[in-house]
Amino acid sequence: MARTDARSGPQTRARISQIATRLFLERGFDSVTVADVAQAAGVSSVTVFNHFPRKEDLLLDRAVDAVDLLRSTIREREAGVDALAALHAEALRLAAERHALAAIGAETIPFFRTVAASPALVARAREIAAELQRILTDELERDPNFTGDATLLAAFFIAGYSTVMVQNARRLIAGEEPGAVAGDHNARLENLFAALRSGLPSA
Repeated sequence: MARTDARSGPQTRARISQIATRLFLERGFDSVTVADVAQAAGVSSVTVFNHFPRKEDLLLDRAVDAVDLLRSTIREREAGVDALAALHAEALRLAAERHALAAIGAETIPFFRTVAASPALVARAREIAAELQRILTDELERDPNFTGDATLLAAFFIAGYSTVMVQNARRLIAGEEPGAVAGDHNARLENLFAALRSGLPSA
């Protein structure tokens, strides 16, 4: 296959990620090299790394979406809507749309199995959570309309939402009916935000 070596562009990035994900789900993350991904995508390994600094990010590419969602949720919320309410509404929207970041669809099971089987992916997922916490803290601290404790809200929200996602993943991997997992998802989100609201004044 001829190598195009395109070094920029969202289409190239999306194509590389799609091919990498297919290979990882079929063969396991640790059994696939970046060179394997590059060959299958018809690009060089350098091109792959131009789009994905780490091999783990080829599969965990939704981190970019999570960053964008956090920033837009805080920056673009309507006047009079506090940060916690905006995060709450966004979490419910993701669930209603069965977004990948809600982690409730049956189609996510192969992904979760692949992540759970790789210590490298588990470690990277934890790093991403820490990065999201830092980004949310920065957004809240820069927001003139936010008067609460940015560090605490960011820490509790990211930890709580991550816990909901991990529990969803474990239940799906264990073979529970996806409909039951999805049905419990919103109730657990409500518990999370009720705890955040009661425990964090001026959120």
